[in-house]
Amino acid sequence: MTDRLAGSAPIKDRLRDTGYLADDLIGDALLLADGLGKPLLIEGPAGVGKTELAKAVAVVTGSRLLRLQCYEGIDEAKALYEWNYKKQLLRIQAGHEQSWDETEANIFTQDFLLERPLLAAIRATDPVVLLIDEVDRVEVETEALMLEVLSEFQVSIPELGTLTARRSPLVFLTSNATRELSDALRRRCLYLHLDYPDPNRERQIIQLRVPDLDAALAGQAARIIHALRSLDLDKPPSISESVDWARSLVLLGVTSLDAAAVSRTLPVLLKNKRDIERARTELELSGSAPPKSSQPE
Repeated sequence: MTDRLAGSAPIKDRLRDTGYLADDLIGDALLLADGLGKPLLIEGPAGVGKTELAKAVAVVTGSRLLRLQCYEGIDEAKALYEWNYKKQLLRIQAGHEQSWDETEANIFTQDFLLERPLLAAIRATDPVVLLIDEVDRVEVETEALMLEVLSEFQVSIPELGTLTARRSPLVFLTSNATRELSDALRRRCLYLHLDYPDPNRERQIIQLRVPDLDAALAGQAARIIHALRSLDLDKPPSISESVDWARSLVLLGVTSLDAAAVSRTLPVLLKNKRDIERARTELELSGSAPPKSSQPE
């Protein structure tokens, strides 16, 4: 148990101070992951704040953020460790009079070890948040490399033995659910699903991150974003793009989201031609008026 997130102020309030608006579900998941010493697997569509949550927790806890950005083909050398072969070669050349047994004993030491994020988190002596980002991009074989770290907070290196964490890191895994993760990985984690916020919550996020934006305009923006996400878009606008849009409205001095203002600023929200054209068509068909919402202001 680490209890790094326990404190006099609720974790939601401390996250809010960093600009991250969390609800009770998020707060409970964080406290349980911390108290039980378990990794937290955060799953949901791209752009809902999964990575930002880990970053915010690092700020709240005063921890160093170690990030493993996953991709297809990532291997042990990029995720865990590799040997510094050039340095080893120099050591071999310098000790040419030694027997091979003596040389081997000298070159396979921690001095010649190149840490990658998983091993760095295990060997850290300072507080660490380990973010394994987009874990669904790696193959099942690479997933298996992570299991020892996720369950025991240790790494086994044939030449050195087992290295165990000096202090347990807070571990976050994010997944966009592009493929099904293994049961073995899921069993080792607590689970949190994040989705796009409703218009009222999106308005609150916009107002928190862009306080200079008029409250009524923030409500308009949130309803339009919600309507855009209901369309058949290749890439619906993320929360970070919503915030960027709100900042753009302030910079451009927009005071009302009429058809011209929305059309002019759509490229901040949508990032390909098809999505922009579809959105413009839908807005024109609906009279270009901001969608109404039953959510309270």
